[in-house]
Amino acid sequence: MDTAAMTPDEEAAARAVLNRLRRAQGQLTAVIAMVEEGRDCREVVTQLAAVSRALDRAGFKIIATRMRECMTTREEGGEPKINEEELEKIFLTLA
Repeated sequence: MDTAAMTPDEEAAARAVLNRLRRAQGQLTAVIAMVEEGRDCREVVTQLAAVSRALDRAGFKIIATRMRECMTTREEGGEPKINEEELEKIFLTLA
């Protein structure tokens, strides 16, 4: 993680996202092991749902913390880096 150009708030948000992603990675590793062990499908699906929720939370955290920057940072031509329609599309892919 390149924190050179980040504010303290942005660094904290990035750490929170990375923690969520690492937790989801660990959960997914556990789900894979459960499938390999032939565990009950209800247990597997429950844990897989937990992984999915963790990834969704990470995605929403990314959007929530970066939304203002994406809408206010301008490209060379003066347009926002991302417009409202694009942001909505990204948001809805997580919903």
